[in-house]
Amino acid sequence: MLYTSESDRQSLLNLARQAVAEVVISGQTLAEIPVSGIFSRQLGVFISLHVDKRLRGCIGVVEPDVPLGDSVIRCASTAARHDPRFPAMRAEELSNLQIEISLLSPPCAVRPDQIEIGTHGLLISRGLQRGLLLPQVAVKHGLSAEQFLAETCRKAQLSPDVWREPGTSLFAFTCEIFASDGRSLEGASSRNPLKLQEKAR
Repeated sequence: MLYTSESDRQSLLNLARQAVAEVVISGQTLAEIPVSGIFSRQLGVFISLHVDKRLRGCIGVVEPDVPLGDSVIRCASTAARHDPRFPAMRAEELSNLQIEISLLSPPCAVRPDQIEIGTHGLLISRGLQRGLLLPQVAVKHGLSAEQFLAETCRKAQLSPDVWREPGTSLFAFTCEIFASDGRSLEGASSRNPLKLQEKAR
């Protein structure tokens, strides 16, 4: 994954904010989709919305089939209005909106003993069930690698120990994470994703 410039980060954050404002105020998805530069890349992305430092929505795509500009608009709009865990965002909340964007490397198969807290996000798959947690979740809650695995299983609505069983697929990914208040979690983006691929062989 090519790390983004400060200009690209601001462009992505601005687009996400425009998408949220449009869907909250008018109920419509932002129609004008930028297609050049960073917006033309195909990357996994998660958009997290916070109001007064409280999570108000988080939606993403792991394996994109559209350019990043389209993904950011879709994810930001859906996080604002259709995350089933939260009520739809209201117009009066927009002035206190903070946006966090996580750009994902492609997931790679990984063993449990290879997981690095603060660097890796996790994706667990078993049958039709899939669960994903971003690397900042483990840091925020002070999770060990085994606790992180268990919580990712719960996210997939699976038993917390199912990661130990044959037939469960475990993947890790790295993120580049940045936020509208200037925060940047460099620890989650400083590792080369290729290193993960080499370790997982």
